[in-house]
Amino acid sequence: MLEFLNNYFANWSWGLLLIPVISAVIGWGTNVLALKMTFYPLEFIGVDIKGIKPIGWAGFPALGWQGIIPSKAGTMAGKSVDMITSKLIDVEEQFARINPKVVAKEMEPSMLRLARQITNDVMSKHVPVWKLLSNKRKETIYARAAIEIPRVTEELMQEVKTNITEVFDLRKMAVDQLMENKELLNRIFLEVGDKEFRFIERSGFYFGFIFGVVQMLIWVRFGAWWQLPLGGLVVGYLTNVLALRMIFTPVQPIKIFGKEFQGLFIKRQKEVSREYSKMIADNIMTMPRIFDAMFTGPAADKLVGIIKEHVEDGIDHTAGFNSALIKFTSGTDTYDEIKEISCKRFIEAIPDNIHLIFDYAKQALDIENTLDDKMSSLPPEDFVGFLRPVFQEDEWKLILTGAILGMVAGFLQLLII
Repeated sequence: MLEFLNNYFANWSWGLLLIPVISAVIGWGTNVLALKMTFYPLEFIGVDIKGIKPIGWAGFPALGWQGIIPSKAGTMAGKSVDMITSKLIDVEEQFARINPKVVAKEMEPSMLRLARQITNDVMSKHVPVWKLLSNKRKETIYARAAIEIPRVTEELMQEVKTNITEVFDLRKMAVDQLMENKELLNRIFLEVGDKEFRFIERSGFYFGFIFGVVQMLIWVRFGAWWQLPLGGLVVGYLTNVLALRMIFTPVQPIKIFGKEFQGLFIKRQKEVSREYSKMIADNIMTMPRIFDAMFTGPAADKLVGIIKEHVEDGIDHTAGFNSALIKFTSGTDTYDEIKEISCKRFIEAIPDNIHLIFDYAKQALDIENTLDDKMSSLPPEDFVGFLRPVFQEDEWKLILTGAILGMVAGFLQLLII
């Protein structure tokens, strides 16, 4: 036995103790760099060849790099939003919480001022007899408008609720925003998986040290030059693979020697749910963005059509018997033109006044708490899907990058040893 040990350690030198240390640094460094390369840079950095547009990793003839997540912004944004729309948020269910009566009350003062202004402007320009009417008569018309506006607003809001999926596309709004703002897309994954990413970095050091001890013992026995580069490649590969497996598996808790084990990310489900829900509510599903998407999105014409129908009905009721007077003194075409102009001005003014209901809408829709409640109640198999896509999308690149960087570091290690 002693002879075996003597022969085994014949090539021993204290410098070999650097192997586990360097291996640990390699494991940590390759994991850190691989993660950075997953998210950054946001835009492609590199050069093209012969004027051909760069197209990213493995994008020959491009030479350069773009973060895996930003380079697949459309795909990643789509996966993230699909999880929200399929498992967490039902648009019809959320908007059903809005009370049209409350909306009408919130909008009433602003709409009354707008109605007086539009009525006076349009009538003064198109109906000469308007200037001859007494203030009392005009106030009577304004009073009718005061009655009609809450009714019209309430009925309008009710119809919007009924047709919400036709006038509001949550998926398109969210995907478009994340594609335009790749930094936000990165933030969602980085903040939700903050502890998991730190674990990947740190585990690289620990696993690297353990593998380094094995490398050292093999080096003492054989001392082949290729062992350290090969060992660096293996360390870079295995540290990533093991860390990823420990984050997401096992999905269901299992007991080994009386101790319970479960994927690190899954164990943080309630904590992650709170953080994720707040981020989505504060950055994507905000009231300004939701209502802006309704007025400027692909279904804006449908919304305008609903508004126009109700506003024209309100104008007819407000005009009452005065409509006959207008038609008699100025003609039917003039009355129709007055309705058209008045309706157009109301429609143009609504986006500038809709902010009046934001506070109420935020409270009624309660996006943050809804997301939190549903996400924290998801089965582990579904919950994993909120972070897993980061690694599933071109996961091999992350692992291969770690392996290649580890091999390079192995050559440097060989020079040092």
